[in-house]
Amino acid sequence: MSVTVGRSSTTNPPERRGLRAALPRWASRILLLNVVAECLIVVTGGVVRLTGSGLGCPTWPQCVPGSYVPVVQQEQGFHKWIEFGNRTLTGLVGIIALACLVAVWRHRRRDLLPYVGLVIFGILAQAVIGGITVHMELAPGYVMTHFLVSMLLVTASTILWRRGLETSGPRAVVVRREVRGGAWLAAALLYAVVVVGTVVTGSGPHSGDADEPARFGLDPQAVSWLHADLVMAYVGLLIGLVVALRATSAPPAARHASVLLLVATLLQGVVGYTQYFTDLPWVLVAIHMGMACLLVVLQVRLLCALTAPRDEVPVQVPDRRAAATA
Repeated sequence: MSVTVGRSSTTNPPERRGLRAALPRWASRILLLNVVAECLIVVTGGVVRLTGSGLGCPTWPQCVPGSYVPVVQQEQGFHKWIEFGNRTLTGLVGIIALACLVAVWRHRRRDLLPYVGLVIFGILAQAVIGGITVHMELAPGYVMTHFLVSMLLVTASTILWRRGLETSGPRAVVVRREVRGGAWLAAALLYAVVVVGTVVTGSGPHSGDADEPARFGLDPQAVSWLHADLVMAYVGLLIGLVVALRATSAPPAARHASVLLLVATLLQGVVGYTQYFTDLPWVLVAIHMGMACLLVVLQVRLLCALTAPRDEVPVQVPDRRAAATA
């Protein structure tokens, strides 16, 4: 038997121990807004693709030769406004990322700077990848890369947000090693689901351009089945994780995160099967893409909940009286 002894953060604040406290509420909200913005631009980018507006602005960085904004004389109709709107949103996402940098720097959370750097660098890289995609006339491989880099940005932004809610410093694992391994396996499986889902979209009717959609040339039904098989394996693993976290008395944050992820995954499955049996209406496909972002956020949140700042983890002290009677 052992006695749990908590470490007091009142008598020995983080700053005195050479650590940095969690970010204040206003800064945390900026980091959360960054997550929302990264997800939103994925959805708007999906709308560009799903409405066939990928070449609404046929050049880059200009929309048409000689103008950075759409002009009346363009032949692309409403497609030019959809594509231009998505390009404009990139600027807003960049401003929010810079606000994250200011918030992190002001509170001297240097442990968060690598994640901010990844977000800012990723946004710049996305602008270049988007331009290359336009010049390559929406070749499916480039479109797929554009989307997957966005999902990596969602991942980095979520880690940044969750870490900002806690103190800096070394971290300790708060669940059993086997459970943590299962959670990482689930994360790998989820990213496989996302990759194959992108191939499904690139093989179907919503591939980017309204007139001549570029596709992978794969059988959409076969790829969809593979996607569904991976999803079912992922759901089975999540159910096992929920049970394991409860059976091993994991922290409430980890248990809550696993249940929320499982519920969102089941809802995503309902949307996925509905769009499949209704001939892929673009509105449902857009919702499916937005839900994919949510799943990545919740999966990363679960992984973050499996560890905690080492200074806040209770210490297990052996009970000498129990040892003597034994």
